[in-house]
Amino acid sequence: GKSSLVSLIPRIFDVTGGRITFDGVDIREASLADLRSQIAVVTQDIFLFNDTIEENIRCGRLGASREEIREAARKAHCLEFIDTLPEGFATYIGDRGQKLSGGERQRLSIARAFLRESALLILDEATSSLDSTSERVVQLALDELMQNRTTLVIAHRLSTIRHADEILVLKDGVVVEQGKHDSLLSRGGEYSRFFHTHIEHETPTA
Repeated sequence: GKSSLVSLIPRIFDVTGGRITFDGVDIREASLADLRSQIAVVTQDIFLFNDTIEENIRCGRLGASREEIREAARKAHCLEFIDTLPEGFATYIGDRGQKLSGGERQRLSIARAFLRESALLILDEATSSLDSTSERVVQLALDELMQNRTTLVIAHRLSTIRHADEILVLKDGVVVEQGKHDSLLSRGGEYSRFFHTHIEHETPTA
């Protein structure tokens, strides 16, 4: 239910009861184009085109200049691999980016989000399919991307959310707990049980 819940924000589908507000305005009162221009999404399933690295990043904002695309790539830690490629930003990455590793594809997705310069960022299991080495690099890029913007993080890996300002715990589609990490741990409820069951199996990301 977590992904379904955040899908309500860009109006992939609409609420059937109540309302969602953005800066106090019901999101249904804004045009889809205006609403979605304020939102960037990074998921574990990245859609990439059989085109160049430059054009794949440009999807974040079609009118971006080459300098802006390179700066977004730098912030997303993409230059570490792009600058090693013979054709650099002009490299074709294959269908769905098959010529790149999972971590490289994810960093391109993050570069798109940097380029978008949106007020709201949604991270939906953004590091869940990565190995520990790739996850560390991607997490560094995400940490920078989250600066100075509201971020909704969906994750099973508690290491990625333990420092969040507010944590919502969903069970069977219902919010059963809400609060900060330390407060939720002290309650000994669902979050605490999940934390103690899973945290010892997680690889630190920093």
